[in-house]
Amino acid sequence: MSDDETPRPPRRKRYSGKNPRRFEDKYKEHDPARYGETIAKVIASGKTPAGSHIPILMDESLDALQLAPGMSGVDATLGYGGHAARILEKIAPDGKLIGLDLDPLELPKTSARLRAMGFGGDRFEAVRSNYAGIAKVLAERGLAEVDFIFADLGCSSMQFDDPSRGFSFKSAGPLDMRMNPGRGLSAADWLARVSAEKLETALHEHADEPRAESLALALAGRSFPDTLALARAIRESVRVSDEDERELTVRRVFQAVRIAVNEEFTALDAFLRVLPKCLKPGARAAILTFHSGEDRRVKQSMKVGVRDGIYSEMSDGPITASPEERRLNPRSSSAKLRWVTRSA
Repeated sequence: MSDDETPRPPRRKRYSGKNPRRFEDKYKEHDPARYGETIAKVIASGKTPAGSHIPILMDESLDALQLAPGMSGVDATLGYGGHAARILEKIAPDGKLIGLDLDPLELPKTSARLRAMGFGGDRFEAVRSNYAGIAKVLAERGLAEVDFIFADLGCSSMQFDDPSRGFSFKSAGPLDMRMNPGRGLSAADWLARVSAEKLETALHEHADEPRAESLALALAGRSFPDTLALARAIRESVRVSDEDERELTVRRVFQAVRIAVNEEFTALDAFLRVLPKCLKPGARAAILTFHSGEDRRVKQSMKVGVRDGIYSEMSDGPITASPEERRLNPRSSSAKLRWVTRSA
């Protein structure tokens, strides 16, 4: 090639079939700015584009928070930033949002995404922190209370879809499941060390698993090389003829292990304890949950708060996704939104 010739761009990696199936091969979905039409088709089909996240109960969450221009608040689980972007629009032009997230891989991406949308440092600040540390984060910034707090307790689609994170059994990946891959035991290490008694408790409390005892005996203390190996061991341990029930069991076990590895309920309980102290009188908090263990904790905390006069009111039961949202985004089917108002 002569010096004046333009170098050719690298050839796109080939894959079998009409459309890419592997997460890393879905180049159009990973570049939504260039392939908007493809992204729209993926969403319209009821799927979430690879490497992204479709926010759930968006309008309902914004209504629950009762946002107004100039407010300051916290998105305690920043994730992909979908809710955060709409919150920032609602509190413009002078409002301020602090976004918390524990994931060191996704947090910089989301921060850059929101910066590109025009939300500078005077409007938005991303902080690497578990939501259990919300009071400390506010104190470090000279804030005792804020006008609103939002928390979406579900894992982001980016984490579930990326095989390298180990959250899903759809494809082979390292059995990790840590929100922060640089801290604590991976799911593989945790399972290799856990006792049958402790695993049984986790399966009961974290996933309401009806076969907790037999599964714990079959899985505790074993080494699994990847996510597919664990899923296979679960299926082999479940003696049912119903294929759907077998797959539901796999999902429940993966959920229970993920919660245990990340100590999610410990963090949630700590967050709920400090939540009232972080809200101004009359301020709102809205929390989005995705399974019964989370929802029970949130509901009970709010009910006790209303009983004790800490909160003046709470939502009349959970707010759930509409049939249309469930059709477009099946991951919204299990979502429950609850809100409370801090007493004046």
